[in-house]
Amino acid sequence: MKGDTVSKLPREGIDDQCVYLKFSLRKLCLVTVILPVSSLIICFVTANIFQKDDIHETHCKVYNVVPSISAITGISPQKYLWRICVAFHVGPRLVIAIVYKQYYSKLLEKENLNGKNWLLNFCFWLSITEIVTLCGVTYISNRENYPIHEKIFITFMFSSLSYMLASLKIFNVVHVRKTNEENYSYKLKKLFFTASILTSFGLFIFFVKHRFLCHDMAFSWFSVCEYLIAFFNMGFHTTVILDFPTEQVTVSKGSERNKTNDVTIFKVD
Repeated sequence: MKGDTVSKLPREGIDDQCVYLKFSLRKLCLVTVILPVSSLIICFVTANIFQKDDIHETHCKVYNVVPSISAITGISPQKYLWRICVAFHVGPRLVIAIVYKQYYSKLLEKENLNGKNWLLNFCFWLSITEIVTLCGVTYISNRENYPIHEKIFITFMFSSLSYMLASLKIFNVVHVRKTNEENYSYKLKKLFFTASILTSFGLFIFFVKHRFLCHDMAFSWFSVCEYLIAFFNMGFHTTVILDFPTEQVTVSKGSERNKTNDVTIFKVD
């Protein structure tokens, strides 16, 4: 496939089929990941060059060399870039969450494991919660409303880690006999989840040291853990390209006869 395509088959009454748009789900997922990564790097570099005093300020007034994600994305003009990229990031994330739910639902049905639908639904709503709280920490900065920002961030962390664990469980349930590709995807997911858990412990420890004990460099180590968690989280979600390597997103109009020949994972009528 080369880029987006728009094609139309020969018309024969009501049996016409028209494909308005078709593109790779894999490419969509890669763009979805590239947006926050690139904007985060730009925000970090520009904030450290032009607004160093603003991003290193903490309530303890202690020595600090690494700013937090909230610091570099909460100042102007960096916050506008970050918010725009997150806005474009969230849409595909919602689509991917629905695709995963439909995909696993069909596999559970195929393996006669309908009793595990509760786990699938739990995993899906954890994913939605993670996406919603990502929007929350993005659009409600710590400079504007720290108490709310802090609570949303905690919810984001909990839902993110819980989603990873639930996702690993449902993946293992539906893929009893894994192919090499599925096994590789599962191992990567476990690696990113384990790394996220370990860095989350570090995040909590350094947060306590900074917030309550005001140790020098504690906030810098907190920030390092925060960046690692962000990249591990994005790495975990990037494994979608291994789970759906050849699938395509298609907008089309076709007859009922043509529809019966398709396997539909996600459909909006």
